Amino acid sequence: MLDVNLSVTLWPSFPHFSRFAHDPRISSIRLNSAMMNMVELDEELDKIANMRLDMPLYYDIKGRQLRVTEWIKNDNYLDIRLNHAIEVDTPTPVLFKAGADVALLHEVSEDGKRLKFLGGPKYLVKEGESLHIRDESLKVFGDQFTPIELEKIHKVRDAGFKHWFLSYVQSQEDVDEFRKLVGDDVEVMLKIEDKRGLDYVKHTFVKTPNTCLCLARGDMYVELERPHEILNATRLLIQKDPDALCGSRLLLSTITDPVPSCADWNELAWIADIGYKNMMLCDELCLKEELLSRAVNAFQAFKESYEGGTQLPTNVSAVGLKPQIRVLPRTKVPAPPLIATPVAKAASSIFDKGWAWIGGKARSV
Repeated sequence: MLDVNLSVTLWPSFPHFSRFAHDPRISSIRLNSAMMNMVELDEELDKIANMRLDMPLYYDIKGRQLRVTEWIKNDNYLDIRLNHAIEVDTPTPVLFKAGADVALLHEVSEDGKRLKFLGGPKYLVKEGESLHIRDESLKVFGDQFTPIELEKIHKVRDAGFKHWFLSYVQSQEDVDEFRKLVGDDVEVMLKIEDKRGLDYVKHTFVKTPNTCLCLARGDMYVELERPHEILNATRLLIQKDPDALCGSRLLLSTITDPVPSCADWNELAWIADIGYKNMMLCDELCLKEELLSRAVNAFQAFKESYEGGTQLPTNVSAVGLKPQIRVLPRTKVPAPPLIATPVAKAASSIFDKGWAWIGGKARSV
């Protein structure tokens, strides 16, 4: 069996939280606070306090990432305020929706916190959403953490959390500042999400106990000037940290198709082959139970059948962040009925209904 662990992103208020929080195929759960206000956070922390969970929960705190704090109603153009003050040459394109949408920034005012655009993007921009400005003239001012993020840190720390993600890490100073707030005894995953973060990893980062790198590909892929640069970024992090986590943009074909694409299978294999033992699914896959079930089943099939990467010793399962894996008996079970071609349709029920195609036999997982 392949020595690789899978993490997901959930909140206790999700109807499918309990199911996956006790799923032995999952090693940890990330809590993403990007779109959550203080009242909602309090409610989630109360739910967690009344749960008995063995699985580690990682709280993802937002640092220097640019996010929308206010959408100002205007029928003619997009008008927003940001969490951090900026300076940038205009006009310049601004990317939204993980790079799927764009608008042309026309004016920066109010000491760098208000942005006005020529027209607007195709889709509605909401408070809490991130945006990306790739122009080299961009400067981001102010403290790493806004007052709201500081309040969230204190609340989550006081709730007893010992596992964290720190977003948009760009320097050792960012890490040291966060450590002063949460302590040296907690585990911190440093999310590397842009070119400055990659420079930090390449020239400054030193592996220390309780600190790991996370390749946050959701934003990284948008931030890089040329898409193919994601390949060298992926190699860089695992070379600097053997415990690094590769996150997001995995198994994305399962959002629309019942069976992962050939490219998705090959990508999982390549990531494992270059040394990654920790991977994490993106938020979109985790929002719906059906999609998450499909992706987890597919990942487990990959884990049990792929012969590359780093293999676990026979009959040995990982512990801690590498949980005990439920090994099922290899009994013969009937394969799901075939549907019409193409192949993807023929196998459409395999992952949706909890089957894994292992060694030529369909097994329920």
